[in-house]
Amino acid sequence: MLIRLGYDIQFQIPTSVAMVALLSIHPSRACDLLEPDELKTEPELKVTHYIDSFGNRCSRFVAPRGLLRLSGSTLIQHSDEPDEVNLSAGESPVGDLPDEVLSYLLNSRYCEVDRLSNIAFELFGNAGPGWSRVQAICDWVHSKVSFNYQHARPTKTALDVYTERVGVCRDYQHLAIAFCRALNIPARYATGYLGDIGVPLRLPMDFSAWFEAYLDHRWWTFDARNNQPRLGRILMATGRDASDVAMTTSFGQADLCRFFVVSEVEEAAIPG
Repeated sequence: MLIRLGYDIQFQIPTSVAMVALLSIHPSRACDLLEPDELKTEPELKVTHYIDSFGNRCSRFVAPRGLLRLSGSTLIQHSDEPDEVNLSAGESPVGDLPDEVLSYLLNSRYCEVDRLSNIAFELFGNAGPGWSRVQAICDWVHSKVSFNYQHARPTKTALDVYTERVGVCRDYQHLAIAFCRALNIPARYATGYLGDIGVPLRLPMDFSAWFEAYLDHRWWTFDARNNQPRLGRILMATGRDASDVAMTTSFGQADLCRFFVVSEVEEAAIPG
């Protein structure tokens, strides 16, 4: 199927500020793009691009004082199948993991593996290894944590989520990631588009968070918030946790005043 992706994000800038944006489709999906995936700025600014240490495509620019608008739209070819499931996918001994995967077993800004290790073993130590264990973690987090935008805050960590049992999609994933790492299953944070395709419509739309677990020598998609395979999940960036994949980072004050995201099946691609 064809999926139309887009965003319109606006800021009030009190004084000139340097910014980095992670608003591009992940390089691994570049071959599926049917239109250019370009960041547009108003006013028009010089924008440069680079690939960060996690393999994400980043945009860099300096915004002047006043209203800043970041926008983009593209079309992507995507499978009409939901997220892959492999119930037989197994864990790898830590000694056999690739070097580049080891960092996804460690503490990070929002995932305190050391402080959640005992809890993880108590809850999931007896679960079947591999896919079954990761799914047990997702089931537990999904059932124990309540979704509520009013309880979102940028400083909330996995331990906070475990204690408070409420949060937004990134909080669900941080707790699941920390539990996986505590059980020696590499896990990384992922963000991107997840439109309401094949499920009841929820508005307003936002960028979404999920996580990936390393099983059977590859990364697999899991989602502790929705906890079901979904259609139309489009990756933008991965990292150790949300601190590595912020949609925009300003090195100074930038006040958000508009945020719009769209991900929907292109009408022309619907049969009949």
